[in-house]
Amino acid sequence: MKFSEQWLRTWVNPALSSEQLQKQLTMAGLEIEGVGAVANAFTNVVVGEVLSVTKHPDADKLNVCVVSDGAEQLQVVCGAANVRQGLRIPFAKIGAKLGPDFVIKRAKLRGVESNGMLCSAAELGLAESADGLLELSDTAPVGISIREHLLLDDSMIEVNLTPNRGDCLSIRGLAREVGVLSRTAVTVPTIPPIAATITDRLGVSLQATAGCPRYLGRVIRNINPDVESPLWLQEKLRRCGLRSIDPVVDVTNYVLLELGQPMHAFDYQALNGSIIVRMAREGEQLTLLDGKTVTLTADTLVIADEEQALAMAGVMGGKASAVSARTTDIFLESAFFNPLTIAGRARRLGMHTDAGHRYERGVDYNLPAVAMERATALLLEIVGGQPGPVTVAEAEIKAVAPITLRKSKIAALLGTQLADVDVEEILARLGFELQSKTPAQWVYAVPSWRFDVSLEVDLIEELARVWGYDRLPVTTAPASFGLLAQHEQQIPLRQWRRHLVALGYQEVVSYSFVDPELEAALGGGQAALALSNPISQDMSVMRTNMWSGLITALKHNQNRQQTRLKLFESGLTFVKQGNSLEQTLKVGLLLWGAAKPAQWAAQSTAVDFFDLKGDLESALALPAWLSTVSFEPGSHPALHPGQTALIKQGQIVLGIIGALHPSLQMALDIPGKVYVAEIDFGKARSQALPQTKELSRFPMVRRDLALIIADEVSAAALLQEVQNVSGSELQDCMIFDLYHGQHIEKGKKSLALGLTFQHASRTLADEEINQIIDSCIKALQVKFKAELR
Repeated sequence: MKFSEQWLRTWVNPALSSEQLQKQLTMAGLEIEGVGAVANAFTNVVVGEVLSVTKHPDADKLNVCVVSDGAEQLQVVCGAANVRQGLRIPFAKIGAKLGPDFVIKRAKLRGVESNGMLCSAAELGLAESADGLLELSDTAPVGISIREHLLLDDSMIEVNLTPNRGDCLSIRGLAREVGVLSRTAVTVPTIPPIAATITDRLGVSLQATAGCPRYLGRVIRNINPDVESPLWLQEKLRRCGLRSIDPVVDVTNYVLLELGQPMHAFDYQALNGSIIVRMAREGEQLTLLDGKTVTLTADTLVIADEEQALAMAGVMGGKASAVSARTTDIFLESAFFNPLTIAGRARRLGMHTDAGHRYERGVDYNLPAVAMERATALLLEIVGGQPGPVTVAEAEIKAVAPITLRKSKIAALLGTQLADVDVEEILARLGFELQSKTPAQWVYAVPSWRFDVSLEVDLIEELARVWGYDRLPVTTAPASFGLLAQHEQQIPLRQWRRHLVALGYQEVVSYSFVDPELEAALGGGQAALALSNPISQDMSVMRTNMWSGLITALKHNQNRQQTRLKLFESGLTFVKQGNSLEQTLKVGLLLWGAAKPAQWAAQSTAVDFFDLKGDLESALALPAWLSTVSFEPGSHPALHPGQTALIKQGQIVLGIIGALHPSLQMALDIPGKVYVAEIDFGKARSQALPQTKELSRFPMVRRDLALIIADEVSAAALLQEVQNVSGSELQDCMIFDLYHGQHIEKGKKSLALGLTFQHASRTLADEEINQIIDSCIKALQVKFKAELR
C-alpha cells in the first residue's frame, strides 16, 4: 500500500523524522518497500493569475497572456488550450528550474517576448501526461509558492504488509499503529451523522447472512454530474497510487484509503426494486465495470436487485448499474463481508481489486456506519445532492472470544517478564479491552478490526512487536532435545542430495503449488488437489509429481540463454485418494542440452537416455543393492513411448525414467530432448546391512561372449540369466559392445559381454571356466534363442 506521509501526519504527528518513522514501522513488522517524492524537484514556481488573453499575431495556436505573480504583471506566451482570463495556474518565473537542465529564461516566441512559463501537472511531476494547464482553485493565494500551496514537500511511502495486517490498509489504521509505537495521540476527524433531507430509501434483504451480516445503504438524489473532483482530492488519491475518475468514485476511493472501508455507488435509476444480498446462481453471468463478463459459481456472494446480479460483493461492481456522466441519483453502499466468503473469488477470475484485497483480509465490522457518514458528507460538499435516511440490514456478527493472557506464558515465550503496567499500556493502546485481571493473568476482548488475533500467543506477539524485538534479551531456551535415531538401514536424503550435486546437478526448490495445465500434462491422470485460495491461477493445484517445478526451472533458464541443465528437486507430492491425501517424498531429476560444457578437445554432444540412467544407477548404488535394481520398459502419458522405463527392485516399482513426449515438448516450446526421472525416496532409501568378506588372493580370469539376440530382449534380462547360471565365481559381468548393421539380421542385435571369474580360495582351471561358459551359452540359447557370433 502507498500512502502520503503528510496525510498520515494530519492524523498522528510524532516527533520523528521521515527516516525514523519508516524505521519504526519496519521494526514493528510493517516493512517499508520504497519512498518517493510526490513532485519533481522544481524551484521558483508560484501561483499565478491570468489577467488577460489575446491571440498571438503570428501563430494560430499561441496566446499572449498577461499574468500576475502577486508582485508584478508579466507577459507570457502560452499554447495551452485551457488558458483563459481569471484562471489561476502554476507560473514558472524567470530563473525557475523545472529539472536538472531545464531553466526558464526570457525568450521570444514568433517575435513576441515571453517572461516565464505557465505549467501543466506533467511539467511539475504531478502526472505522467496532461492536456493543458494545471487549474488551481479560485481561492489559491496569488504569488505563494506552488510547493507550499499544494503541500508538495511530501513523500509517497510504500509499505509491504503481511496478509494478517489488513487493519493497516488505511491512513486510519497506520495512524493507530504509529500512535501506539511512538506513544503519540491520534487525532481522529470528527464525523457527525448527516441528517436526511428526503424520505427516499431502498429496501435491503440479507439472504446470505453468513457472508454479509451487515449492509448499509443510502439514496442521494440530485447530485451535479458536471462537477470535477477538487484538486486536493485528486492529489490525495494520486499520492496513494490511485487515479482520479469522477467525484463519486473518487469519494468512495478516498474513504477506502482514509478509513479502510471499501464502498460502492450504484446508479439509482438503473436499479429494479430492492437490494438483495445473496449467493450467485450457478452459471449466472455478470458484466463487470472493466467490461469483462464473468460466469459466477454458487459460492460467490453478489449484490442484486429483484431482476439480476449487480455486483460481485466485495470485489467489483457491475457495468449495468455503474455511475456515469449522466447519473444524478445514486445509491451508496457500505457493508461488512465475511473474509472467508470473499477470499480467492477475485483471483479465481484472474482479477485483483483494492476492495477485494481488504475484504479478504478483514475489514472492521463496526466501520460501515462511520464510512457512510464520511462519504455522504464529502459527496454533499463536492457534488451536492439530497441524502435520504440510512437503511441498515444486519444479522448477528460473532466476535472473537475473549483471550486469557498468562504472565508465565509471556516470560516463557519472550525470555523476559514485562512489567504489568507495560503489558496493560501496550494492549490498551492497541485497542484491546481489559475485562478482568488476577495476579497471574489478564482477560482481554479483541477489537473489531483485528481479525488476526484469537490466541494467547497472538497477544504475546503484539507485546513483543510493540515493546521492540531489539529490546528482548538473548536467552537460551530451557529445554532438552533428544537426538532422533538414524537407522543404519536408511540412507538419509542429504546423502542423495550431496551425491547428485557431486555428479554436477543443481538443486531446485520450487513451490508445491503448480499450474493446473502443466500438472495435467505431466501428472499421468492422477487427481490433483485444487486449492481453495490459491496465490494465483498458475499456482492453483498441488503437484502430483516432481517434474512441474523442474520443467518451469528449465523454461526459465532457457529464456536466459542457458545451453545445458542438470537439475534435481526433492520434496513431497500430493495425490487425492478418495477423501484422503497421499503425501510421498520423491526425488525428481532432469537433463537437457549438451552433455558436457563446450571445450576444444571434445565434440559437443547432446545428453541422452543413458546419461540420466547412469546418474540414477550411481545414486541407487548408495544403498549397496544396485544389482537388485532393474530397468524395464514402461509407459507414461507424459513420456516418449519408446524411451520410458520403470525402475524396479524385484516387483517393487521405485520410479520411472524417460524422455519427455515429443508432443508435450513441442507444446512447451522446448528445443532439444528433455530427459526426466522420478524416484519414490521412501522405497529407494532402504538398504541391507553391510557384509564383510575376505579379499581373494588368486588371479581373475576374463572371458568374452558375443551373442546375437532379438532386439526385444533386454540387456538386463541377459545379464541376470548369466549371473544365475554362473554362480559365486562370477565377480563381474558387463556389456562392452552393442552392434546393429552389416551381417546382423534385421530385428536382431549383437551384444558383447565381458565376464570376470575369481575363486576365493584357489585358482580356477580353464576346464572349470569353460564349463561355466558352456552352461551360460546353453541357458541363453534356451531362454532367449541367443546365437554365438
